[in-house]
Amino acid sequence: MILSDLRTYLDQLLRIDEIDDWPNACNGLQLENAANRVTKVAAAVDANVTTVSRAVERGVDLLLVHHGLFWGGVQPLRGRWFHMWRAAIEAGLAVYSAHLPLDVHPEFGNNALLAKALGLQNPEPFLDLKGTLVGRKARLDITRDELVRRLEFAVGGRVTVCPGGSKQVGMVGVITGGAGAEARDVAACGVETFVTGEGQHWTFGLAEELGINILYGGHYATETLGVKALAAHVAAKFGVPWEFIDHPSGM
Repeated sequence: MILSDLRTYLDQLLRIDEIDDWPNACNGLQLENAANRVTKVAAAVDANVTTVSRAVERGVDLLLVHHGLFWGGVQPLRGRWFHMWRAAIEAGLAVYSAHLPLDVHPEFGNNALLAKALGLQNPEPFLDLKGTLVGRKARLDITRDELVRRLEFAVGGRVTVCPGGSKQVGMVGVITGGAGAEARDVAACGVETFVTGEGQHWTFGLAEELGINILYGGHYATETLGVKALAAHVAAKFGVPWEFIDHPSGM
């Protein structure tokens, strides 16, 4: 597989040039390789010292991530950060990152996939962030406890509940990652139970003020779905193997 061809394909599939994002997202191909070829793909939620090192050790030459190499901002190439970059370049590891473009994709997006896992039928987009409707919402006729069970199964772990609303979930809105601070705007969109990854301490009281439920499934855990689906799609379409590099933050 030719890396430059894959880059063009992914850029178009994910609408990289059309979707605005936070500056440090730097969506698209962040690091190319000298051979311009891909023989093995890995997916990870984050590009960091550990995931890049594991990709190099496993002979991967394309790492697909949600949070890219520059998410933490500009920093000097020193210490372990320098050695990571040197190892990646010498091993021929390319890195492709998609943040908001992956969150909102209707097929491979984190929000669409988590909404499907929770049982939302034909969810509609909602909540404008940077000119894009980022979330998915639909009505569910189940209890809050049942939705918690579904979310725990989907993320494979514990869920934190802010029980400010009804025991029946009603209109459920899904935005993966760290969207807890958007709860007020989410509620204004008619959402009665908000499912996201993480949020600030004060959002517990905000849920009570707004009269909504907020379910936190973990920032990392709610954003494993998209990169896995994207890597599986690339592997099937271009006939290369892929694997997931799991490095959970616990947050």
